[in-house]
Amino acid sequence: MLLSKLVCERTKEAPQDAKIKSHILLSRAGFIKQVANGIYTMTMPCQKMSQKIQAIIRQEMDALDGQEVLFPVVMPREIWEKSGRYNSIGSEMVRFKDRADRDMLLGMTHEEAAVHLANHIVSSYNQLPMMIYQLQTKFRDEARSRGGLIRVREFTMKDAYSFHSTKEDLEQYYQRVFDAYYRIFKRIGLKNFIDIKSDTGMMGGSVAHEFMLLTEVGEDSIVLCNNCDYRANMEVADGVIDTPASEIKPLELVFTGEDKTIEEVSTRLQVPQDLTCKAVVFAVKGSADEIVIAFTRGDLEVNEAKLKKALRKDIVPYDGGASEVLACGNIGPMGLDKSIITVFDKSLENINSLVIGANKAEYHYTGFNFKRDMPSVEFCDVSKTRDGDRCPICGGKLRVENGIEIGNIFQLGTKYTKSMDMTVHGADGVEFNPIMGCYGIGVGRAIASIAQESSDDKGLILPMSVAPWQVHICPLRLDDENVNGKANELYNNLVKQGVDVLFDDRSVAAGVKFNDADLMGMPIRVVISPKSLATDEVEITVRATKECKKVAYAKAIDEIKAIIKEQMEQLRG
Repeated sequence: MLLSKLVCERTKEAPQDAKIKSHILLSRAGFIKQVANGIYTMTMPCQKMSQKIQAIIRQEMDALDGQEVLFPVVMPREIWEKSGRYNSIGSEMVRFKDRADRDMLLGMTHEEAAVHLANHIVSSYNQLPMMIYQLQTKFRDEARSRGGLIRVREFTMKDAYSFHSTKEDLEQYYQRVFDAYYRIFKRIGLKNFIDIKSDTGMMGGSVAHEFMLLTEVGEDSIVLCNNCDYRANMEVADGVIDTPASEIKPLELVFTGEDKTIEEVSTRLQVPQDLTCKAVVFAVKGSADEIVIAFTRGDLEVNEAKLKKALRKDIVPYDGGASEVLACGNIGPMGLDKSIITVFDKSLENINSLVIGANKAEYHYTGFNFKRDMPSVEFCDVSKTRDGDRCPICGGKLRVENGIEIGNIFQLGTKYTKSMDMTVHGADGVEFNPIMGCYGIGVGRAIASIAQESSDDKGLILPMSVAPWQVHICPLRLDDENVNGKANELYNNLVKQGVDVLFDDRSVAAGVKFNDADLMGMPIRVVISPKSLATDEVEITVRATKECKKVAYAKAIDEIKAIIKEQMEQLRG
């Protein structure tokens, strides 16, 4: 590829909304161009990266006996109503009517389409297990697009769906996909990533794992143990906290005036925050009259994912619409309206003496004891795990880090096959609902993750396996006949041998060429100049290590191919 012909504008300045490294560098290198919020055009370099990542994914999915299909982007309402998700998913799913006034939607995931296909083809246990996968563009009307390609509304994703006769068969296949994901992420050049136990969310199912790239700019919180292999997404992490010491005291109503927050009440009453009871109010989604109050220790935060799982209901922040039944700022567990749904965090269970709201303006109770004053209460874990909590496995200290989700896998069970009436004949002649697994990787997010992890202050440092071009030739003084001839000869010979090459054929200053080469981040840079050709040599620089060596022109191709081979072998591990 000639750089002068490349539709890819490099700039010194990043877009104003670009705050993280991957967004800044991909924009400055001209790899992406924003069209609308969370919607980007990928230029040729980015598209070539995407195609190479997709090729690696295809190789690994095919090795698992996967069969590539292509599901439709647009689907009718009916198949999503069968699964129950047409109404359960909110405004992030785009719904519309076609010209025949039929309800349609844009696919943001394809479990329904996968079951629809399999239901018309698979009829016997002899056809199981089987896996189908696709690489497809999808649209999710994401409310909080951010970080360039990290969180977008339109995206390309690999999703795969497996069907099994038994739970044991699913578990064995799940492990094979798990191992394949590690190979994929290593092959595309990611390094600092881990797998963690995660929440199944809207996908459903019983078991799920996420693969996370550990980075300070990640929006997901990951809980890790300093002493053992325990690791989990914050949504499902279990931390062990000690019960603070306190004496049993009589229940007493006390005046607290305008003090309403945990901090204010704790200060007024000279009581530690971990001996207070916090009330956090939600509403059931789609039912504003259903109020949910989660009670937890005053120094803890409510984990909404855990709360949703405990309630088996979707919730949204309370907007105050029914405030006449609540004494906001003074809410406590005693004397609440019976219509209110209450959930109590296990952190409160064994505290002898608590400060709670009195459900009366300007008043709280001190000396509250659940075992004495509300003995029928049941407790569950709905609080967020914190830095410094103890590990539930070994008792070691937990830490919280940030990460970017780069892939996920789910054991879905029969959630979709049962709801969509998919059955197959078993060996005994009895029909059953196949058990499903689901496995996803976002291609655009993989590109952003590579850019975030593999870069420096000058630009991208792209892995050999996914770089748009493996070699970037930078000839200096193209007006010199010898430089021009040797550069073009090297370019043409490399291309003939199957090497991806970017040739900077512009008549610009050396500094401009070098800055662009650093910014775009191809793995190998070759400089040909009058000075180097005076000794019949070229300069070869490895972008990742900055190692620069002079090589005889006649041996340049052999040296370049040796570097390519070495780096590719390192990525294959």
